[in-house]
Amino acid sequence: MELLDRSTYYRAFQSHDARFDGRVFVGVTSTGIYCRPVCPARTPRFENCRFFASAAAAQEAGFRPCLRCRPEIAPDLAFWRGTANTVSRALALIADGALDDDEAGVEALAERLGVGGRQLRRLFQRHLGASPIAVAQTRRVLFAKQLLHDTRLPMAEVALASGFGSVRRFNETFRALFDRPPSALRRKSGADTSARDGVTLKLAYRPPYDWPGMLAALAARATPGLEWIEDGVWHRSIVVAGDHGSVAVAHLADRNAVAVTIHSPSVAALPAIVARVRRVFDLGADIVTIDRHLARDPTLAPLIARRPGLRAPGDWDGDPVGLPVDNDAPPAWRPWHAYAAEHLRMARHA
Repeated sequence: MELLDRSTYYRAFQSHDARFDGRVFVGVTSTGIYCRPVCPARTPRFENCRFFASAAAAQEAGFRPCLRCRPEIAPDLAFWRGTANTVSRALALIADGALDDDEAGVEALAERLGVGGRQLRRLFQRHLGASPIAVAQTRRVLFAKQLLHDTRLPMAEVALASGFGSVRRFNETFRALFDRPPSALRRKSGADTSARDGVTLKLAYRPPYDWPGMLAALAARATPGLEWIEDGVWHRSIVVAGDHGSVAVAHLADRNAVAVTIHSPSVAALPAIVARVRRVFDLGADIVTIDRHLARDPTLAPLIARRPGLRAPGDWDGDPVGLPVDNDAPPAWRPWHAYAAEHLRMARHA
């Protein structure tokens, strides 16, 4: 499914507007490639552009990921409107491997979300322009591509971490999509390493981002011995299948991203760990839209102006911490009420 407001999205690509990063992708018919709005390549001609709400929709339409702007590192899109919360919850479960099997998994996923399979497919088409299976497959391919670019994990471990059932299927998928083997996409040279030795990935966000405010909020709720902050870097100990590992998150302000270093005894756990980091640091938030809505409140407006980009930290194991839900509010607005309550608390103590 294509997005119809072509002129607006084309202007965003012309100006490399980071506010649209992760919200829209452009497929270029003259090259067969799809890109992010921040792509450094020359802007294609308007008539050669097709616009999509997700990377999965662009790939389903026959486009392949750009090797320059790397769609795999675009910020995830957080959903804040009505039934789109079901899509957001579904994406979190997909990131944990809920659809690593086959189409039958969609019905099981829908049951976990409390909706029918047909309704879930309709919601995905409406908000992402692609089916749940296509979204899951695209996430696997793009996560594998990021591991190929940024790590020296062996090919078998990249395939396993990305949810591919076998190295053969992994190789076939990449040859079909990129017309080359996965090894041809590898950027880093040197000896292979393991996830236990450490994997560092960059995760993007939409600016602004109040990093000091986020660290202060995380420090205030940290459990001694489990989470700590040292030299502006957040650390957490983790346990995977009884074995101990660790996560460290540093800020890359000049890149609108964080650097996540993971030491994990299980390479298959990498996607779930990355998903938890995104949740803890609220990396998927459309902070400009959120702040604009919250600034309608006369109490919040001066606080937001003083600390733009202040975000509510999430919990490692579940939903954002400390977000009371106003059950008297209309369903579509309950997340906004929760976010506003936490934003007010953080801003007052900043």
